[in-house]
Amino acid sequence: MPASSLAILTSPILIGAIPPAQIDELATHTPQEVAAPVELLPTNWSLTMQDGTEQVGESGAQDPQDAGEDDDSEVIVVEGQIGPPEGDPMVELNETSYRITQAVDDALVEPLAYGYRDGLPGPLRDGLGNVVRNLSEPANFLNFLLQLKFGDAAETLGRFAINSTIGLGGLIDVAGSDEIGLPYRRNGFANTMGYYGIGPGSYLYVPVAGATTVRDIIGNSLDQLVLPVAVGRPFNTPEYGVPVFIVSNLESRLEVDEELSRIEDTIDPYAARRDTYLARREREIAELRGDPVPPKPRILQEIDGDIEPGDPLLEEQEAAEEESEGIEPSDAPRISYEDTLELPEVRRLSVAITQTRERSTLFERTR
Repeated sequence: MPASSLAILTSPILIGAIPPAQIDELATHTPQEVAAPVELLPTNWSLTMQDGTEQVGESGAQDPQDAGEDDDSEVIVVEGQIGPPEGDPMVELNETSYRITQAVDDALVEPLAYGYRDGLPGPLRDGLGNVVRNLSEPANFLNFLLQLKFGDAAETLGRFAINSTIGLGGLIDVAGSDEIGLPYRRNGFANTMGYYGIGPGSYLYVPVAGATTVRDIIGNSLDQLVLPVAVGRPFNTPEYGVPVFIVSNLESRLEVDEELSRIEDTIDPYAARRDTYLARREREIAELRGDPVPPKPRILQEIDGDIEPGDPLLEEQEAAEEESEGIEPSDAPRISYEDTLELPEVRRLSVAITQTRERSTLFERTR
């Protein structure tokens, strides 16, 4: 509307003078106060690094713990690590190798192993497995000597002599019978290196060989050289090496068949295979050295069938694991909130993820 038209329409000549009563009411009217806007408190957060230094968010707000806020019910602690897991620096290469190996296993190795198990008569298959184990006894004996375990070395030598003669070249495990009672004890140069304090080195997943470490792959290679170097022919010929290699790998595949099935049912099969292998080897070396054997981690308990997947850890097991890892509450990054925020009730579930110190916690809003 034009300004001139608005001035004419609001002129006192057209609308008349304002009544006195209304003038008095306007003069005595008290303006209403406008409600102040609701203050939105900034969310304070802090990340405590491993070295104890603190990073403060862009808001520059003070950590509520410094202000005396220590209500654990409003603190969510998330533990984890950045980068490749400890002991597995080549995780991407290893994961690729794992996927390729599993594809080959599904297409070739597993059917061959099942055919070997189901196609051969039980006594014949057991006999072939006994022969392969008997051929590893010289390496077992040598390493027991290197570890100064002379009693085990003598039993291993006696077992090898009995099975190689009375047992028809190891085809029958006579020494392991109840009457003689000399059980098979696996040993090798990898164990000897671990016995004398050589660490496992980086974790590796090698095609055909599977899960291993730098120490173990070197030690296993030395084990295979004992008979060819010490005796020579026929143990250094392909006619010997190829059949022993095939039978040994088929037997090994059948031994871990149930374990591999359980691993495939986990959230992250690669991580489960790695963690179970490393934990089992750590326990074996500790037992060999006479050191305290570390407690089984949760994943190893699940794969071994000690507990069912999803069962909560016992409090004493959890405390023992945290103590063995040296985990303190201050070591973990924290995200904390002001107590002015009303948090919903949460339900705590334990889940396994690839790159965590030990476990992670998932919080869900309850309905």
